[in-house]
Amino acid sequence: MQFWQIAFMYKWVTAEQLRLAVKTETNPFGEISSAQYKEITGQDF
Repeated sequence: MQFWQIAFMYKWVTAEQLRLAVKTETNPFGEISSAQYKEITGQDF
């Protein structure tokens, strides 16, 4: 998760792009949970 925090902080990825890294039923290979997404972006997944 630390990589994604840094990437978002330095604007290497947008919140919309970060959604692609969240593990879901349709994306079982995601790297972060929806709770981690909210922690990084401050937005609900």
